Amino acid sequence: MPIDDPEDYYDAHDDEEWERLDASLVGRLEWEGTVEYLGRYLPPAGHVLDVGGGAGRYAVWLAERGYDVTLVDPSEGQRDLAREKVDERGMADRVTVREGDVRDLGFADGAFDATLCLGGPLSHVLDAGERDTAVRELRRVTRVGSPVFVSVLGRLHLLSITLMAPNRESERFDLLPELAVSGDYDADLLGDRESRFVETHFFRAGELEVLLTEAGLVVEELVGLEGLASVYGAGRLEESPGDLSEEQREHVRNLVGTLRDDRTVADLSAHILAVCRVGE
Repeated sequence: MPIDDPEDYYDAHDDEEWERLDASLVGRLEWEGTVEYLGRYLPPAGHVLDVGGGAGRYAVWLAERGYDVTLVDPSEGQRDLAREKVDERGMADRVTVREGDVRDLGFADGAFDATLCLGGPLSHVLDAGERDTAVRELRRVTRVGSPVFVSVLGRLHLLSITLMAPNRESERFDLLPELAVSGDYDADLLGDRESRFVETHFFRAGELEVLLTEAGLVVEELVGLEGLASVYGAGRLEESPGDLSEEQREHVRNLVGTLRDDRTVADLSAHILAVCRVGE
């Protein structure tokens, strides 16, 4: 089976993407960590751009807090679901949903008071030059001095959970050294093997920081959203959250929060979040 194009993949997984941040403790950690930093760095009001906003989780959260939001996404299925969720919550007057691509946003310079690119849209840009273009677009459309939030998929997390997978006979360990170097999960890597995910570039934390900095963004925070829980999350925390008591889940949350800004832990996380601002 050939590897999926990101747009096709998310068209086919619209409901799953909406539910993902509630489906497991690891998903909740990604959500809770992200909104904590949004709450800390967003301006008190304004117009926010949600790039690759998918089914609208963050757009709804922002609208409920009084922000005007423009959500752009290349997936028609995701956009349709986002409009549905926005309407269900009575936020249609605050959220605009439109087709868009992170590499060519089509808005005026400095049009937004904050910009989000969360959950990995940048990870689905395979070409390094196009990733640079994408980050420069995020910077360009955001007002000088304003925040830009970018989260990407972590490379060490993928390698770790592959090594820890219970059915190792089906895992293709021979791919791991190349994936560790390039970070690219694509047709060139897979050859004639069956694909298990969409085309993705998996990041190292330092690589993300360099990309953002060279595009003119000032990185204020670089954190791991799920931290050590994401390494363990291939098992009990992700697939069987009921195995943990509420008290144990709270201890996991406290651990993740304690180590969230540790650079080593950020590099191990399933999602690495950079909180930036647009420099002069």
